[in-house]
Amino acid sequence: MASRANHLALLGRGPLCAAALLCTQMIGPSLAQAPVYQGPAPQAAIPSPAAVSNFPIASDARLAGDARQTRFILDLDKPVQFRAFALADPYRVVVDLPQLSFKLPAGVGVAGRGLVKAFRYGLVMPGGSRIVFDLAGPAKIAKSYVLEAANGQPPRLVLEFEEVDRTAFVQSLPPENRPELRPGIAEANAAAAQPDGPAAAKPVPGPPDKRPVVVIDPGHGGVDNGTQAGGGDIMEKNLVLAFGLALRDRIEKSGKYRVVMTRTDDTFIPLGDRVKVARIESAALFVSIHADALKRGEGDAQGATIYTLSDKASDSEAERLADAENKSDAIGGVSLADEPTEVADILIDLVQRETKTFSNRFARVLMGEMKNTVRMHKHPLKSAGFRVLKAPDVPSVLVELGYVSNKGDLEHLVSENWRNRTVGSMAQAIDAFLAKRLATAGPGK
Repeated sequence: MASRANHLALLGRGPLCAAALLCTQMIGPSLAQAPVYQGPAPQAAIPSPAAVSNFPIASDARLAGDARQTRFILDLDKPVQFRAFALADPYRVVVDLPQLSFKLPAGVGVAGRGLVKAFRYGLVMPGGSRIVFDLAGPAKIAKSYVLEAANGQPPRLVLEFEEVDRTAFVQSLPPENRPELRPGIAEANAAAAQPDGPAAAKPVPGPPDKRPVVVIDPGHGGVDNGTQAGGGDIMEKNLVLAFGLALRDRIEKSGKYRVVMTRTDDTFIPLGDRVKVARIESAALFVSIHADALKRGEGDAQGATIYTLSDKASDSEAERLADAENKSDAIGGVSLADEPTEVADILIDLVQRETKTFSNRFARVLMGEMKNTVRMHKHPLKSAGFRVLKAPDVPSVLVELGYVSNKGDLEHLVSENWRNRTVGSMAQAIDAFLAKRLATAGPGK
């Protein structure tokens, strides 16, 4: 927990931007949910040399210019792609890059210059690094580019900032990031969806959908690839997204339940936000989908595993996996150290006990259905401290479909026939669990 707190101090607070790492000078609407960084500008955490040997190296960084125009220069050993964008309140510029090995001089970024008060940098998750500039005032990204190596000089990432007034700064942001426009976004979107013409009739809202809500959560996404196989061509984020969409379609066919997806495309969703989706929707069930892998030298494992929440992992493997899954948010910025008051703690504990009972019950039902069609792990029911399982009032499980590090499991994970059979068994388990729970709750519950 202490190490996570250190990562939190490193990068500030806020969810990771869900954009692809593409070089741009413009600020696009796909960055509507960009992070809101706060806090000091600490130095970077440097991974071990063995872990970063294959990543591009950032060897030096410096600022030049004055309060009207400021330039940032980052020395690299090879060119990289990146995306740069601005945020308001407080004024910041964020640069998303592929994973770098930061070997910058000690203390770099603490002292600013010109338009930049300070900057911080580090690994936000496996595969993705980030640099965050705290600005002294509103400024735009006038230019952003990568210079190829030439004349004995290394490749360089260059950002040029120019001073602008607040009006110009805010107008350069996409509407969903403009502070004064946020309250009207929903209304504007609804109006745009209506037929043209001032006399168009407003649609009559139908009765509220009272069907139980099932939240399907395909893990990872965006710069967070999850586990990988086949030389990096097969990524967990794609496998679990395809599985989650197929599971959604199967459940919706019955018409009994409303299904909400935490993501339907290659977007990074912070772990805390995934939990919020379940709570906002008052979900009857939350199912997170993943695919595990073991590192070389750690042996071999195979089969599907179903996890429920535990304050203490049920074994070392579960603890390792939970720590790996939680780490993306500990680095990305969601606080894991929030301490409620004693009274709130007691109330949450009471709710969690009931929720854990239902979660464990569903896990057993799910295992009973899956074992008839899917190869299960030798210990198929486990518990761990997964962040996405911590909604205190929503029964939740995390399903590891198999191990991409195991040849047999990988063949199953990429098989459409296997996926269809597994989706069928999971949909049947969801129906059996919810039907019994609703019958026990009684009418109107």
